[in-house]
Amino acid sequence: MFGGVVRRRGGRRPSGRSPPRLRLPALPDSRLAVAVTDTYELFQQGKKHLRGGMNAQATVSLEKAKRREPESRSIREALAIAYFRMRRWEEAEAEFRALVELSPADEFAHHALARALVNQGKRKEATPHFKLARSLRPRPDLADAE
Repeated sequence: MFGGVVRRRGGRRPSGRSPPRLRLPALPDSRLAVAVTDTYELFQQGKKHLRGGMNAQATVSLEKAKRREPESRSIREALAIAYFRMRRWEEAEAEFRALVELSPADEFAHHALARALVNQGKRKEATPHFKLARSLRPRPDLADAE
């Protein structure tokens, strides 16, 4: 019994009718589905390279994925991390800035942007981002009080 309805073998309802099928709209162009899959595969390849410590190889896949999905926060974050690990501070800064613009309440993005700025000697510019990151960080002492 699930949700008040008894299911029988074969996925049929007790009344003998099949459950209604979810109909998805047809894609106007089959290449769109391939592009989405390719972008996801590029992202996964980049993440795999990051996990393996191959940051330069990760940037190749992630840059291609970013060109296809420039608004993707996860792609931008992975790319920024790869640049940061390679000590390419300017590129890391640009990606973390884009991430902050896409998601202004992202504590990690503000903190990482501030660190990239400090590594370039831009401490004054980094301070507001450190402060924002600290204020956005979840506080366990407040969550326990509820």
